[in-house]
Amino acid sequence: MYYDSNGRKVGEVESDGTVRDSDGRIIGYMDSDGTIRNEDGYKSGQIDSDGTFRNADGYRTGEVESDGTVRDSDGRIIGEIESDGTVRDSDGRIIGNAEGMSKEKAAYHYFFKWIRNIFIQ
Repeated sequence: MYYDSNGRKVGEVESDGTVRDSDGRIIGYMDSDGTIRNEDGYKSGQIDSDGTFRNADGYRTGEVESDGTVRDSDGRIIGEIESDGTVRDSDGRIIGNAEGMSKEKAAYHYFFKWIRNIFIQ
């Protein structure tokens, strides 16, 4: 589960890859190979095994490095995910927590809103 900086649940990616919003509604799916699908099953993005994020057309939109640093498509640092699940923005402010989740899933949820926006539309 994902929490904001006030401890409120903001969503989750279940063990089967189902993505739910804070109200528990299904807004998409994350396949075991990193493919992101909207609630209708259409591919809307990809998380490669090396932490690279791609949009539905395959263009690189960012990455999460092995140390938890999150970069946008231009290589700028936009945040960090610490080993305990703490999520920080580029200014070091705590913006949430994703304890027990992979760095890739946490980065997807907090930083790469292009995927979340596709799910919600």
